[in-house]
Order: sequence, then C-alpha cells, then structure tokens
Amino acid sequence: MTADINLIVVCGATASGKTRLGVELARRYDGEIISVDSRQVYRGLDIGSGKDLDEYITPDGPVPYHLIDIVDPQQVYSLWNYLEDFDRVFGEVTARDRLPVAVGGTGLYLEAVLRGYEIPQMPADEDLRTQLMQEPRDSLEQRLQQLDPERYRSLDPTGGKRRLVRAIEVTLGEAEAGGSRTAAVGADLRPLVLVIRWDREELRRRVATRLDERLASGLVEEVQTLVDAGLNKERLDQLGMEFRHVGRFVLGETSREQMRTDLVQAIGQLVKRQDTYFRGMERRGTPMHWLDGDDLTAAIAIVDTVT
Repeated sequence: MTADINLIVVCGATASGKTRLGVELARRYDGEIISVDSRQVYRGLDIGSGKDLDEYITPDGPVPYHLIDIVDPQQVYSLWNYLEDFDRVFGEVTARDRLPVAVGGTGLYLEAVLRGYEIPQMPADEDLRTQLMQEPRDSLEQRLQQLDPERYRSLDPTGGKRRLVRAIEVTLGEAEAGGSRTAAVGADLRPLVLVIRWDREELRRRVATRLDERLASGLVEEVQTLVDAGLNKERLDQLGMEFRHVGRFVLGETSREQMRTDLVQAIGQLVKRQDTYFRGMERRGTPMHWLDGDDLTAAIAIVDTVT
C-alpha cells in the first residue's frame, strides 16, 4: 500500500461473498482481517453468524483475523465496545507493517469507524427500559425514527422489541452525555471501500442456498447448545434473526418448515436494509467502489489503480 491507503474495506449484504474476497485481498496485500460484524464477536455463534472460519485458510497459510470470538454470548457487546477494540486492533496490525482489511456487513459499525463517530459509554437505564417496554412497537419505531433516522434504518426490521428499546435508550443517552467517556477510532484512516452487489434474484438464491447449507451444517444444534447453556428466548432474540427463529423451533413454538420460511423472508428483508444503508453511506460522503459480485480480479484492479 502507498501512503494514500492504510485500510481496505470489503462490505456488502449477507451471502454476498465478503469473507472470501476479503481473505484473498489480505493474502495478496500482506494483510490481516478485522471483522466488522456485530455478532461474530460472540463465541459459540459460529454457524448462525456466518463466521466461515475455514475460508481464512489459504494455500499460503491462514490469514489472521480479529474481533471474532472475543466475548461470551451472555454479555452485551455494544458499538462503544467495538470502536475501542477496532482502534486497538488497527494499531496493532499497522505496527506489524501489515495492512488492515475490514470485512463485514454491519453498516452502523462500519460507518462509525470510517466517519470517526464518538460514542458515549451507555450504561443500562432500567427505569427507562421498563417505561419503554410498556409502549407498543409501532410507537417505539416512530419515536426512534424521529430521534435518529439513521439508527432506525440500521436496525434489523425483524428484531425483538428490546433491541428497539435499547436503540432509543442509547440515542437519548447520547443527547445527554455531555462530557461522558466516549469511544472512537483515533487513527487517521485512509480507506478504500469496496461494496459487493448482486442482481436481486441472484442474491435471493444465494441467501436461500446459504441458509440450507447452515441448517445442514448444524445450525439447529448450535442454537440448542446455546439454550442448554442457559440463553433464554429474550437473549436469542437479541442475537439476531437466525437465533430468534431457530430458537422458536428449538423451543417447540414452530415447525422446521415454518422456521425456514420465516428465516428466508427475514434475511431477505435484512439484505434490502443492508443495501439501503450502504447506499446511504455513499450519499453521506463515504466514497464507494461498487463490485458486480465477489469479483477478485475487478477488486484487485481497483486497489492497484487507487494505490
């Protein structure tokens, strides 16, 4: 890399091929992967969060990765935690004269990193939570949309009510934080952002295929293990749609067929949200280079041209 670029970013919707492309770029440019995923930080959420750890193994040896498997699923890991950890890992990777390659689909985390958001540390406000939980969901959605449209758009549309309440809690807390301790990426980032896009029908096919592969690989058994370890329904809901819907099946609340149908629909909605968010990032000033599919040759050509 030249002095113009000190970070490559590979982002895109679920099932777009981000990990494979990111690993190949890290392999070519002597890099290390920094995950930008709000769920891959959790240990034990391997299949459901799509860690695909086998993809980090290459003919040249394993590509190092970071911010995966760093906390237990009982813990709550926030954007505040992520910014602190990203800043630390970015410094460690560059100190080794390696190139950080950020890979993931959590748009809010990525934009917070690239635009240098300062996030106040937000402890839980139990009184506010109790009050908000008494309100209907549509009222909460309207309130968050008025308070913070971008945070509202970044939420999983099928997420549990508690996730919506937490988003309002954080938004209100940020407005009152004043001089509270904040987390932000302090490094001078000079990123090259690559966004993978697919034809909508092709992406739907990839989503369905990937889901069936995950179910065949033991997704249900993974969620059963989490339940056996003490995770309740509420926590499964917070961990995302795969764990919410498979959790309902494990707990006997739905059939396997209905679980798959609900998951395909929910993931399809997430894909649309992700695409909208990344396009919004571009409108808000983050330069993007769009790839048609996970095309390694095209990605290399863009990187070589820019650098």
